[in-house]
Amino acid sequence: MSLTLRTISREQHLAYIQSLPAASHCQVPAWADVKAEWRSESLGWFDDLGRQVGAGLVLYRQLPKVKRYLAYLPEGPVINWYDPNLEGWLRPMLDHLKAQGAFSVKMGPPVVIRRWNSESIKAGIASPEVKRLRDVEADVIEPRAFEVAERLRRMGWQQGEDGGAGFGDVQPRYVFQVPLAGRGEADLLKGFNQLWRRNIKKAEKAGVQVVQGGLQDFAEWQRLYEITAERDHFRPRPQSYFERQWKALNSEDPTRMRLYFARHNGVNLAATTMIKVGGHVWYSYGASDNIGREVRPSNAIQWHMMRDALMAGASVYDLRGISDTLDESDHLFGLIQFKVGTGGEAAEYLGEWDFPLNKLLHKALDIYMSRR
Repeated sequence: MSLTLRTISREQHLAYIQSLPAASHCQVPAWADVKAEWRSESLGWFDDLGRQVGAGLVLYRQLPKVKRYLAYLPEGPVINWYDPNLEGWLRPMLDHLKAQGAFSVKMGPPVVIRRWNSESIKAGIASPEVKRLRDVEADVIEPRAFEVAERLRRMGWQQGEDGGAGFGDVQPRYVFQVPLAGRGEADLLKGFNQLWRRNIKKAEKAGVQVVQGGLQDFAEWQRLYEITAERDHFRPRPQSYFERQWKALNSEDPTRMRLYFARHNGVNLAATTMIKVGGHVWYSYGASDNIGREVRPSNAIQWHMMRDALMAGASVYDLRGISDTLDESDHLFGLIQFKVGTGGEAAEYLGEWDFPLNKLLHKALDIYMSRR
């Protein structure tokens, strides 16, 4: 099968995404509006009969003072990654992006290479010899993913650095997911560890309420989010970013993004955002106050979102990025410790890959990014 690639309309792009069981929220057309500081383009792959068989959202970031671009496909493109002729998909893309002025291409194949269940992770945490998730024997290994990696290397793609927790524009390599397909609330709750079940009951007994918010509530979201940023020592995004995300995603699909608050005695103690594409639901951002932790608002809000995901027919609830550290002294250890209590599984993706179309400019960008 020979493939052709061309620029497509947002409508064509969205229609293709909607025809699939799921795709990354970073690959829907509206994500271009969220990342407004980047120029964007929708690409489509077509087979010999003219049928669309793939799509990709490309974000272009211009270099200062010259019309050359970094082309970025976050968690994409959405193609058949397991095709033995992977070059037949990616070579036309590289040719097109080079013609558009790209000096380097970065992409994130949505291909899982390993999975670890909660019991294996807990055993790893308990072992003094184990410091990293990769030191634990995986419960599921996907041989085809290794084949994809080998094909990419043969084509000249270079694997990026380990993304770790993956905050910011670099997407996470390690994530934590709770499978939902074929499960009900009772089964889901049974999968939680004892601490999670106890905290959910504690929140219910204390009268914690979980409610949905709207665009008008992002000032309150931002208050909690900035408290979290100060406590956890990260640079917060501005309120305008979340408002833009809400408007962009929900204008494309009114069920795409939700905002939740966990409230106790009329005071909002925690907040989260949730994104849904097909059968995949993501817990996207979270925030919490320094007060009221004893009534467990974070457990209450996650349990509520998981039940909403179940009711929406989702097949997976994705808690997004984790670090691969299992070292309790590491400041990122709390991420996996909190999420493993849901009884889900850690997944390792292939990570992000780069193709330098202009090696000199690509190297200059590497040096610049390393000094930031």
